Amino acid sequence: MSPLSNAYLSAAQLNQMEPFYPLCARICMQCFLVQLDAVAEPEELFGDYAYFSSYSESWLKHARAYASGMIERFRFDTHSLVVEVASNDGYLLQYFRERGIPVLGIEPARNVARTAEGKGIPTLARFFGKALAGELAASGRQAELIVGNNVLAHVPDLDDFVGALQLLLKPGGVCTLEFPHLLCLIEGNQFDTIYHEHLSYFSFATAEEILLRHRLAVFDVEEIPTHGGSLRVFAGHAGKDARTPTPRASQLKHREIEAGMRQPGTYTGFGEKVRECKRALLELLTGLKRTGKSVVAYGAPAKGNTLLNYCGVGRDFLDYTVDLSPHKQGRFLPGTHLPIYAPERIRQTRPDYVLLLPWNLRDEIVSQLREIRQWGGRFIVPIPQAEIIP
Repeated sequence: MSPLSNAYLSAAQLNQMEPFYPLCARICMQCFLVQLDAVAEPEELFGDYAYFSSYSESWLKHARAYASGMIERFRFDTHSLVVEVASNDGYLLQYFRERGIPVLGIEPARNVARTAEGKGIPTLARFFGKALAGELAASGRQAELIVGNNVLAHVPDLDDFVGALQLLLKPGGVCTLEFPHLLCLIEGNQFDTIYHEHLSYFSFATAEEILLRHRLAVFDVEEIPTHGGSLRVFAGHAGKDARTPTPRASQLKHREIEAGMRQPGTYTGFGEKVRECKRALLELLTGLKRTGKSVVAYGAPAKGNTLLNYCGVGRDFLDYTVDLSPHKQGRFLPGTHLPIYAPERIRQTRPDYVLLLPWNLRDEIVSQLREIRQWGGRFIVPIPQAEIIP
C-alpha cells in the first residue's frame, strides 16, 4: 500500500486522512507487458502536477541534444510541425522553436501547461487520445515529428493512445518514444520506478508489438542512459512506404530473449532482489542512526516516494529532504511527511550523510554538493543496492 507518489502535502494536510492505494505489478503471460492495476483517475494524478522538467540540468542537456539530432537526421525545417505529447513545461520544444520549427505541446497538467505558454510554447491543456488526434488531423495539423518522452508508461488506455499517434502522424513522418527499459529496471533493481503514475513497463519486443497493432512500424531503437537505462524507439506508418529497419532492433530483441524477458522466473526472482534491497537499506540507516549520525535526503522525485514508503523510512531515519524545484519546497512528501526545503538547507545544517533519492542523477547531484566533503559529509546511493560513496 502506497500513497500517490506526486501527491505532495501542505502543512494543513498533515493531520488529515491520506489515501493509500495498492501498488502491485502484474505480468501478461502472452505479450509480457508489465502493468499496474489502475487505482486513480488521470485527473487525480495529473490535474495539478508538481513535476517540472526544466529543473534538471542533465534533462535539459538531453532535450537539447535530442532536438539537434532529430533536425540533423530527418531534416526538419520551418515547414515541419513538431508535436510533443506530455510536453511538460516546454523543456524540449523550446529547442525546436529556437531553430524556427513550428511546435505544439499537449500537456494535461494545467498548471504546467501555463508555464509552457509563458515561455511562448503553444500548449493544449488536454489529455491525448484518438478524439484530440482526430481533431488536430481534421484541421490539417498532422505532425512530421511526434515526441513522447516518458509518457507511454503513464497512459491508462494504450490502444487509445497509440492509435492517436497513428492518426496524428503525417504520412512519411516519424514518431519517437522514450521509456525506461524493463530489462534495465530488472537488472538494476530499480523497483522504485514502479509507482501509480507508471501504469505500464515495457521490453522492446512488447513495445514493438503494441505499436504494430496500430500500424506503426518500428524502424530503429537507441539505448540511452536516462532514468537508469531507457529506450528511444523510432516508428513510422507501416505498409509499402515503411522505412527499412536497422539491425539494432533485431539485435535488441535477441538480447532480451537471452536475458529471460519471456520467462516468468525472471520476474519472481526480481521480487526477492527488491526485498533484499529493503533489508540492506534499513540495516545501513539503522547503524548510522545508532551511532548518532545525521542523515538527510536529496530530492523529492516520485521514485523516492516509492522507495521511502516501501522501506518504511521516514522521520525516524531522515531529518528532511531538499529539492531544486520551488513547486515542491515548503511541502511534505506523501506518506513519510518529510519536509522539503531548498538545497541551501544542507549547507546550513551540515549533515553527516545525504541519501540520493534521484539516484539516476547521481553525478549531477554529487557535483552540486561537492562542498559537503569539507565537513566530512558523504553520500548514500540506495539503488541497485544501498552503498556509501565518498
